[in-house]
Amino acid sequence: MAKQDYKTLELPAKYTPKKSEPYMCPEQKAYFYQILMAQKQDLTQGNNNVLNAVRNSDAVENTGVGDDSDNASQEQALTMNLRMSERDSNLLKKINAALERLENNTFGYSVISNEEIGISRMLARPLATMTVEEQEEYEARR
Repeated sequence: MAKQDYKTLELPAKYTPKKSEPYMCPEQKAYFYQILMAQKQDLTQGNNNVLNAVRNSDAVENTGVGDDSDNASQEQALTMNLRMSERDSNLLKKINAALERLENNTFGYSVISNEEIGISRMLARPLATMTVEEQEEYEARR
C-alpha cells in the first residue's frame, strides 16, 4: 500500500485532528499543511498590499500634493505598514520553518527534546516548537 501524501490528501470538510488518531498521521499532517499554506498565502497577499501602499506613498510624495498634515499622516501610515510588513515577514519565516518540519517529519515534536508537543497545543498554536513545559521554562529564563 502506497504511503499517503499529506500535501494532496483530501480531508472531510469538518475534519479536526483527534487525540484518538495516531500522532501526526497523514490526515493530521494534511490538516496542518492546509492551515499553514492558507496562512502563508494570506501573508504573501498582505505583503503585496503593503508594497503597493509604499509605491503609492512614493508617487504622492513625488507629486508634492498635500500640506504638512497630509504628509505627516502619509508618513505615519507608511511607517505602520512597514512595521506590519516586518512582523508578517517574521511570521512567514516561522510558517516556512513549520512547513519544512512537516516535510522532514519533525512537525509536532519538540526541537529541544523530540517529545510530542501534543495535538491540543498544535491545534492552538500550529507554529509551536516546544512542549508547554519547555516553553514555560524558556520564558521564565528570559
